[in-house]
Amino acid sequence: MDNHTQELALQNGNIAVSVKRWSGIWLVALVVAGCATANLGRSDKEIVAQRAQQRWDELVKGDFAAAYRFISPSGREIVTPDSYAAGLKRGFWSSAKVEKVECPSADACEVEVWIEYKHWGVKMRAPVREKWVRQRFDWWFVVER
Repeated sequence: MDNHTQELALQNGNIAVSVKRWSGIWLVALVVAGCATANLGRSDKEIVAQRAQQRWDELVKGDFAAAYRFISPSGREIVTPDSYAAGLKRGFWSSAKVEKVECPSADACEVEVWIEYKHWGVKMRAPVREKWVRQRFDWWFVVER
């Protein structure tokens, strides 16, 4: 192969690598944009209220593994699924309803949930306050230990 042919082959190889690199970058950008626009038109309060309600629906059903998936990524580094489930009592709650969400900052919200449960056969209702944070493009429940 002469120098000119080698130079052309090298350029074509570099172009192919550049196209692949840029394609990868654009793909990542599209995924990130997709995550950000999936909740387009909904406020942070609405998103947090929905996710908090979904988490409580799982707790009421007794599906602690599903509820665990709402824990923040940093919280999941500290709390294992087994230790999380061990701290909960299956069948304890009869219902739960998110009543209020307040977001004192762009990346933190406080949620008030009213839960219903039975205590010695008597139906009880009580508020629970929990914290949610924005991490990795979504809202997550904060486990407090």
